[in-house]
Formats: sequence, C-alpha cells, structure tokens
Amino acid sequence: MRKLITILLLTGVIALAHGQDNGDQAGDPEAGGSSNGGQASLRGLTQLDVTKKADAFKRIPKDRSPYVSDYVYQPPLIPHRIRGYEISTNANKCLSCHSFKNARDAGATKISVTHYGTREGQVLSDVSPRRYFCLQCHVTQSDTAVLVENDFKRVDSLR
Repeated sequence: MRKLITILLLTGVIALAHGQDNGDQAGDPEAGGSSNGGQASLRGLTQLDVTKKADAFKRIPKDRSPYVSDYVYQPPLIPHRIRGYEISTNANKCLSCHSFKNARDAGATKISVTHYGTREGQVLSDVSPRRYFCLQCHVTQSDTAVLVENDFKRVDSLR
C-alpha cells in the first residue's frame, strides 16, 4: 500500500513539474497544449481550456399559454417567468399557485396527482419529497433556435 501511495505522489509531482514547464503553451495545440481538434460543438470553435463568455439569458415571455405535449408523461413546460422564485428545502414558490389548495384561486394549473405519491405507491396529503423540486423536470419555455437538428416526431395521439 505504501508503494502505491509513493508511486501516485511521485507521478503527481512529475506531472505538476511538467505542467509548469509547458504552462505558456496551454492553448497552442502545435506546442502540446489542449485543442478541440478543429471540431465545432455547441460552444463553437472555442478551445477546450478557454472559458467562453456566457451567452445572454434567453428572453422568457411574461405569460403565455402552455405548449402542447410532444410525448406521453412529458413534464409540462413552465409558461411564465420564474426568475427569483425560491425553490429550496424550506420553500417552494411554485406551490403558492399550483398546489391543489391554491390553483383555483390563482387561476393556475394544478400539479398532477402523481406528485403526491411515494415510490412505494403510498398517497401523501402533500407533495412527495421526490417531486418537491419542480425544476428537476420542468423548465421555462422560450422561443429559441434548435441547438441540434433532429427528426423527432410527436406521438400521433397527441396531435
């Protein structure tokens, strides 16, 4: 075990020393630095070791009617802005409008009854902890360009 630890430490020291010797060549593929190999990605032709400036936030319309689902059990998209909504262990802003108790008064869509069940099939009186963090499945809808072209076809019964 001591030999293994010694070898790992020695390898790390050698790699660190080698990295300091070639530090000025990091973005230059011809000098042994990292490269994207000329391949474009969703980031563009940005080098792998270069941090690109973040894109601007997508414009989210204030309120709109929801999109129609494309497949069965698709989590509905959020048809309004949610910036500033707190969703944490202690609070969930979504439930102030979408819970069974508040949906009618708020004029909002009720959350699905599936959100009240546990993995064992027990029905709870409040939202299940596994469905409490809405943004795990639901995202805001916005009109944006397609990132990756595809041939996806909507389920016939949902047309």
